[in-house]
Amino acid sequence: MAKIDLKSLSLAELKSLSARVDKAIARHDKKQKTKALAAVKAKAKELGFSLSDLTGAAGSAKSAPKKPAKAAYRDPNNSSNTWAGRGARPLWLKEALKSGKTLEDFKI
Repeated sequence: MAKIDLKSLSLAELKSLSARVDKAIARHDKKQKTKALAAVKAKAKELGFSLSDLTGAAGSAKSAPKKPAKAAYRDPNNSSNTWAGRGARPLWLKEALKSGKTLEDFKI
């Protein structure tokens, strides 16, 4: 492999080189993944299965993105403030609960 004297390059040249290296790495990874996937599919076929039979996936398509959870609670003072009941409680709800309200007061 040819050595590159990085000290002699300007900042713009270094950034350009870095971008080219990043693209080359991405191409290499994609090529390796494609080869690996083809090998796995061939082995599955050799054993009498499809890849989806073994992985439970529907073909090679990526799974659909999850839909956001439906809002279960709403701030009566601002209808755009909602919470699905998952994850951390929003600040508006925490403050309302501290003031003596109950979670049921905000149920949709």
